[in-house]
Amino acid sequence: MSSFLIRAENIYKIYNNEGIETRAVQGVSFNITEGEFVAIMGPSGSGKSTLMQILGFLDYQTKGRYLFEGKNTKNFSADELAKIRNEEVGFVFQTFNLLPRATVFENVELPLLYDTRKSNKEENSQKVKKALREVGMDHRINHFSNQLSGGERQRVAIARALVNSPAVVFADEPTGNLDSKSGIQVMKILQDLNNEGKTIILVTHEGYTAQHAKRILQVTDGKIVKDENITARRMADGEEELK
Repeated sequence: MSSFLIRAENIYKIYNNEGIETRAVQGVSFNITEGEFVAIMGPSGSGKSTLMQILGFLDYQTKGRYLFEGKNTKNFSADELAKIRNEEVGFVFQTFNLLPRATVFENVELPLLYDTRKSNKEENSQKVKKALREVGMDHRINHFSNQLSGGERQRVAIARALVNSPAVVFADEPTGNLDSKSGIQVMKILQDLNNEGKTIILVTHEGYTAQHAKRILQVTDGKIVKDENITARRMADGEEELK
């Protein structure tokens, strides 16, 4: 039976700069179930990336409660948070964040080197190769990342996010630096991963990109103004899933 992977309860993120208060996230509440593909969509400055950073343990909420796998994250120690960031969540960023002088293999292997569930060299090698096969980049395993196209770099970044078999993958504007063809390929990979059971949380300002998800949380001025089940809408309209 599916269970809630993420529960956000009345989450706020408030910044204070020289007495000026900015509410980047305002009273947000929602649940995400294991195996969902959710897009958090909104214009620049809407608070969507701040929300993702909180969900991905890159930042802390000012108020409210965040439960991950049923546990209140407020009670996690710094070491526990670091462990979760490395082992339970994977990140894909707009700028790829690959090491330019490292090979594809070395870039993808990096999270394994910080994994407390230590595996030997051969096990690491098998995990890297498996992750690269999943994104169709195993033929580039010995190339340096600066020898790759933008689309290829993003596929390697996805493999790196997958290599630890995380509970959830966060993708922050993953098509933002790509041409349309490469962007479609990247979104197809994320769809395929979700169809295999992986939980995907996508942050985007693009309506078309968000349509690849199965659910859209529309964010405006730090608030969720719409929570739409895209799959249910397509079924009601008699539409086919996006290919």
